[in-house]
Amino acid sequence: MIAVLSLALGSRALDPGVVVHALLSGSMDDGDEASAIVLGQRLPRTLIGLTGGAALAVAGAVIQGHTRNPLADPGLLGVTSGASLAVVLAISVLGVTTAAGYVWFAFAGAGLGTVVVVTIGLAAGRRRDASPAALVLAGAAVSAFLGALTSLLLLVDVAALDAYRFWSVGSLTGGRGVDTLLVVAPALVVGMMLALIHARSLDALALGDDAARALGRRLLPTRLLGLAIVTMLVGAATAVLGSLGFVGLLVPHLARWISGPGHRLLLPLSAVIGGGLTVAADIVGRLVVAPDELPVGIVLGAIGAPLFVVIVLRSRRGRA
Repeated sequence: MIAVLSLALGSRALDPGVVVHALLSGSMDDGDEASAIVLGQRLPRTLIGLTGGAALAVAGAVIQGHTRNPLADPGLLGVTSGASLAVVLAISVLGVTTAAGYVWFAFAGAGLGTVVVVTIGLAAGRRRDASPAALVLAGAAVSAFLGALTSLLLLVDVAALDAYRFWSVGSLTGGRGVDTLLVVAPALVVGMMLALIHARSLDALALGDDAARALGRRLLPTRLLGLAIVTMLVGAATAVLGSLGFVGLLVPHLARWISGPGHRLLLPLSAVIGGGLTVAADIVGRLVVAPDELPVGIVLGAIGAPLFVVIVLRSRRGRA
């Protein structure tokens, strides 16, 4: 339903029959304006919103399961900050300004950021199982450092700031199309499949490290696999969506209210809610200031902040 609304609504509303005709025609070469709008603009951004939002939500559920911290966010591992720094370097040093150009840099930066966090976390924790506390502290420190480097580069290069700021707030537009999504599609597919396979391990980790060991789980390989899943999903989503907050933090909580704590249901439900929430926020952004648009990241921030307060109050009430 959300996908249908995304194809039909915008600065110019289209009748459902017109949307169906445009989809069935499958071509923008016939000169039809409705086909150009649906196939050239709304369909790509809907697909990007659904897949990117699903990836962020599943990554959020995975990292919350690994850290046993309900307030953990996928960006905690340095994924988002690493991607941001790589994009700024690509824009400032190499002169890359198109989404298809810097998507590779965003993905590579996300992976490198996670590698640095894991390395520091293993060294600082001095444990063979990479404790969640060490990873969280390392992630916070690395994210702050990479964020400072990004800000420094933007201060000395105004042109890079102009090109970067639209990406940094999170958006489904800005030149991104199906071709950009296809670049990261393998990582999204592999990450989603591994996350579903990883569900039993997450259930074991939820019982605590000792219980997980008793159930036959080797903690270090399990945590490294979880970090790889988060890196693939968040790196791919960040590359096409930009720096998008609240989806990975909030959606797993909404899914738990429906499915319970078991990850075999929680992960696919998070994917559905995450994709739907992202596209719904994009629809709102198109309509509230039409004919202009609000980036989806701003809308999610306005929606996510009150929801976050509700979740915190609900969790405190539940503990009480």
